Amino acid sequence: MKKLKFLTQGRLAVAIVVMVLAIDQLIKIAVKTNMFLYERIHIADWFYIYFTENNGMAFGMEIFAKLFLTLFRIVAVILISGYLYRIVHQSHRYQTGYIVCLSFILAGAIGNIIDCVFYGEVFSASLPDQVAQWVPVGEGYSSWLHGKVVDMFYFPIIDTYWPDWMPMVGGDRFIFFSPIFNFADAAISCGIVALLLFYSSSLSGEGREKNPPQEKGGRS
Repeated sequence: MKKLKFLTQGRLAVAIVVMVLAIDQLIKIAVKTNMFLYERIHIADWFYIYFTENNGMAFGMEIFAKLFLTLFRIVAVILISGYLYRIVHQSHRYQTGYIVCLSFILAGAIGNIIDCVFYGEVFSASLPDQVAQWVPVGEGYSSWLHGKVVDMFYFPIIDTYWPDWMPMVGGDRFIFFSPIFNFADAAISCGIVALLLFYSSSLSGEGREKNPPQEKGGRS
């Protein structure tokens, strides 16, 4: 029984990672090779495909911050992978949902790392007047580990203006949910939210299944 559960949870984890990576990369490549940078496709008033690229830099440091963040993401993925591998091998002690959440987080992290590591080498630059194309390795817009993450989902659910009578912000534009993100980001967010909602009480116990209380013999 334990071996069967290990095989089931292991295959499920691999299937989730492969599925998320495939969907994420297919969407990113389709957007990058068919849209101009900052081009929008109107799906609904609250949903756009809006092509942007995220440099992933911190504090305005162009080179070292980008390299540091990419390497940090790679180390984080290695640690998460090792942890997931360990708990799958102890699957009889962990809930399947806990493993599913970690698999989504891992897959999302890998998806964005692929952009950072490879895209700069294999794509020409995306510009407002130029659609990116596949190029021979080494002829891309940047070098290894310095690629830009492709984002495209934009949900301005509320797009309005603050009333003029409001102090400080009166007349300013207000957009509820303005971040632009990708499928990998969504996988990470869903995995984290599900962990907090359904496993917050067991995170300290690493999502372990609780054994039913044993009845103890007592005096009648």
